[in-house]
Amino acid sequence: MATRSDLAFAHRLAEAAGEAIRPLFRGNWDEAQKADRSFVTEADRAAEAAMRAIIEAERSDDGIIGEEYGTRNEGAGRQWVLDPIDGTTSFIAGRPIFGTLIALMQDGFPVLGIIDQPIAKERWAGRTGEGTRFNDKPVRSAACRDLADAVLATTTPHQFSDHEADHFMGLAKAVAERKIIYGGDCYNYGLVASGYVDVVCEAGLKIHDFAALAPVVEGAGGIMCDWAGEPLHAGSNGNALAIGDPARLEDVLEAMNLT
Repeated sequence: MATRSDLAFAHRLAEAAGEAIRPLFRGNWDEAQKADRSFVTEADRAAEAAMRAIIEAERSDDGIIGEEYGTRNEGAGRQWVLDPIDGTTSFIAGRPIFGTLIALMQDGFPVLGIIDQPIAKERWAGRTGEGTRFNDKPVRSAACRDLADAVLATTTPHQFSDHEADHFMGLAKAVAERKIIYGGDCYNYGLVASGYVDVVCEAGLKIHDFAALAPVVEGAGGIMCDWAGEPLHAGSNGNALAIGDPARLEDVLEAMNLT
């Protein structure tokens, strides 16, 4: 279980990451392309370094899984999972819809998550057993009576393989065409928690992409799962769904031809 002390600690990590990111937003910084062809900037590295320094100084027995600097204490039961800038392309383009993701996993399952947008100063925080809060106020995901009424989001269809794209297009055909949002990365999941987006569908996510999202979505009353409807954990394959109204899970899987 994650404690209130863990949550307060996670907020401190988010503050440290934001302090590293804000001076570089729409500024001059170094940019590089990694082996997987994704981009990394000076801000990504600075934000993760700031968070890791705090964890190593104050929670030295805990593990760390970071996007930029790898794994520390791999066998620890408690692991802090860090994505300093989820949505680096948006950061590069000067669009304030990227976010810092901070998760605490216990024995491979996420029990605490933060989505922090440091420019707009918007923060969603979720902890197992406690409702999600947005800027310290409770939020709830929205009821959705029918998929035809749903707002659907995905970061980019280019992340889907041909086979995965077929499943996504089945879901897209079940919702109103003008209610499909492209782009947004982790920000879309905060909008699910706040009741503005109904479904997010993604493929190929890594653990640092999704670990923080599940406690936020679920703490607001939604559900976060893989494409088989199973809870997300350290061994998940990265194909993820976030659904604001859990009653629509079977409808989503049916529309994707996954049942």
